[in-house]
Amino acid sequence: MAFVITRLLVANRGEIARRVFATCRALGVETVAVHSDPDADAPFVAEADQAVRLPGHTPAETYLRIELILEAARRSGADAVHPGYGFLAENADFAAAVTDAGLTWVGPPAKAIAAMGDKLAAKALLADAGVPMLPTWTAEAQVTDFPVLVKASAGGGGRGMRIVRDAAGLAEAVASARREAAAAFGDGTVFIERYVERGRHVEVQIVGDRHGTVLALGERDCSIQRRHQKIVEEAPAVVAPGLRARLHEAAVAAGRAVDYVGAGTVEFLLALDGQFYFLEMNTRLQVEHPVTEAVTGLDLVRLQLLVAEGAPLPLAAAPPAEGHAIEVRLCAEDPAQGFRPATGALHRFTVPGVASGFTPTRGLRLDSGVLAGSTVSVHYDSMLAKLVAWAPSRAEAARTLATALARAEIHGVATNRDLLVRVLRSREFNAVEVDTGFLDRHPEVFAPLLPASRLPLVALAAALASAAARRVAAPVLAGLPSGWRNVPAFPQVTRYAGPDGEIEVRYRLDRTGALAEWSTSPGAESPLVSLVEADPDRVTLDVDGVRQVYGVHQVGLEVFVDGPDGAASLAELPRFPPPTTELAAGSLLAPLPGTVARVHVEVGQRVAAGDPLLTLEAMKLEHPVLAPADGVVAELPVPAGGQVETGAVLAVVNPLEETS
Repeated sequence: MAFVITRLLVANRGEIARRVFATCRALGVETVAVHSDPDADAPFVAEADQAVRLPGHTPAETYLRIELILEAARRSGADAVHPGYGFLAENADFAAAVTDAGLTWVGPPAKAIAAMGDKLAAKALLADAGVPMLPTWTAEAQVTDFPVLVKASAGGGGRGMRIVRDAAGLAEAVASARREAAAAFGDGTVFIERYVERGRHVEVQIVGDRHGTVLALGERDCSIQRRHQKIVEEAPAVVAPGLRARLHEAAVAAGRAVDYVGAGTVEFLLALDGQFYFLEMNTRLQVEHPVTEAVTGLDLVRLQLLVAEGAPLPLAAAPPAEGHAIEVRLCAEDPAQGFRPATGALHRFTVPGVASGFTPTRGLRLDSGVLAGSTVSVHYDSMLAKLVAWAPSRAEAARTLATALARAEIHGVATNRDLLVRVLRSREFNAVEVDTGFLDRHPEVFAPLLPASRLPLVALAAALASAAARRVAAPVLAGLPSGWRNVPAFPQVTRYAGPDGEIEVRYRLDRTGALAEWSTSPGAESPLVSLVEADPDRVTLDVDGVRQVYGVHQVGLEVFVDGPDGAASLAELPRFPPPTTELAAGSLLAPLPGTVARVHVEVGQRVAAGDPLLTLEAMKLEHPVLAPADGVVAELPVPAGGQVETGAVLAVVNPLEETS
């Protein structure tokens, strides 16, 4: 019997909550947000018709509490619950609790979630349905062939995954995967399967209704990954028509085997020989669903709501894919530092040329969980936004997306933007030479877009913008050029902390405001530069006869510069630095706020370079802290379970030559 949803609670946060709200607004459905304390001022909370606080900070205290979500639905008068993705989205107990409370569950039945949530049981069930499988083991002693992949039985998103290439590393990989899976999903069960080298990750979007229909709505290639998490996704996948048909048939067979209802994804690993194998079935909406929406014109959230209301699917067959769509996941992290997550305030966030957000569109689509002024918290995933480009061809989509990313202004936290641009512009990506090990084989994509040789121009632009800002703010004689003197003997000097260390800019303006001289230290031979115009937020330079514009945004002592060659952030250094506390030699500092999960060594213990000292947990992932050199552990100031802020001393290791 059909039921009309009138008020929908989204049991999630960030970008996916905003995405669901967008479709609800179009359909006239009222919306309810739930939020933790750190998310109280988040954009998704402001956009909901109602919002209910979940007291606490961490997911375990808030978004993973079934009883709190159900109480929020009762208090707000919601009659339906959408789980989004992550958190409780694939929790069969949650789905059952929602329906037991008399609410409409926007997702597959609890029975289907349970069947696919246990990946070991799912593999056995779907193998009987004729879906091809990889060899799988449940105990370490059973494994005889390497390499293998350790995987969490519950959840996904790359958490609890470890590649193991020999027997010596298997035990620790299994133990580490269990800990990470338990922390992320509340279930530390893992299994082991054969690892396919140079495999492609290809998945099929399915949707089913309560009337027995299961359709395949096309496939996506999600092979570009870091830490087994997707960062570039595209639709359709570049595969032969015959292979495409077999992928779709296998995905539909998987859906029918569990009487699937709603939107889901069946993931496969495509080997070099053209064979494909089942990886897992995600019983929810995927992060990358916008690329399918772009090439089919369908609103998958709308289909989810219609099916949840009991209506049949409004289409008898999947529409043919038109054009090509590519999505990138913009994350707050530093790829050059092992994808270390970044936290803090996002001072500016703009992407040029965006046609819309959160709904199917041609051109550029931005699905973002943040806005300028948002704070990136240590408690949640590092993804800031998804940027999607649709174009008639794959090459055009890649070019459009890369250009928009390169021109985006993202100020305040480190991101993977430059890495994404380099991937999209690489010869290999454009030749469809992609697989899950792409990043391991192409270290060149980790280089920043801004060449080191152009950093002096960025620093000069920052200094000239700062000088212009001082003149605008000057109480008297604001029309005089900055630093002007009757006897112009000495240049102005500004010092910055940059991506490669300290850089000093020296420049002098003549009495007309023209750039009379400039240099940087350290720096190569300076190009011939003349100043066209300098404002506090925009500097135009003529560099060897080529006019170039630099956008400058200063927040306190931080300076963000976006130029034609790339972006850089600088920190203006005071002329007279305040005294600082000197750290002990060999001090290892926390790279971001987090919790010391485990301490692996003791004070006085001798360690070798690369030995694990402790494990820091932050942003739902484990981050090992390793010994920088052979030495002896002198201090361990933070015990297991201790909370630390960025820059806190985690350990002190005295080099061996200092302990003899």
